[in-house]
Amino acid sequence: MNIVLLGFIGPWQIALIVAIVLLLFGGKKIPQLMRGLGSGVKEFKEGIKEGEDAAKSDKEEKEKLN
Repeated sequence: MNIVLLGFIGPWQIALIVAIVLLLFGGKKIPQLMRGLGSGVKEFKEGIKEGEDAAKSDKEEKEKLN
């Protein structure tokens, strides 16, 4: 009996995914998509950092009051 492991992607599957993306979006759109994806990830990381900084400052204020 064959067991399918999720997350185990081989070179043929990667090539197929790349071919499908090229067919759907074309060669000229892919750099724009990657730029947008990169800027989205950057903004997400900055938001996480701002949230951690705010939580840290709140914790420091609580310690000063005690």
